[in-house]
Amino acid sequence: MLDLERNSLLPFPLPLKDGRTIETVSDVADFLSLLTEDQRERVHWRTAILMLNNAMRESRYLKIAIINLRSALAYDDLLAQDAP
Repeated sequence: MLDLERNSLLPFPLPLKDGRTIETVSDVADFLSLLTEDQRERVHWRTAILMLNNAMRESRYLKIAIINLRSALAYDDLLAQDAP
């Protein structure tokens, strides 16, 4: 049984340069659905997606998954300056 739901809050928000903020599992899913095939093939995005899939099965992995997501966003220079 999954511990996380689409409206589950992330351990910390991820403000993006475009003004959006990723705050929930649903926000993550929406953001990832917009990645191009080329982006999804990059190692940092593959790692972030894998870790998020793990977190969906085991909620204790959510924090490390979001750290990986933050790293992927940083690699592509998508995080706002005030991101944690």
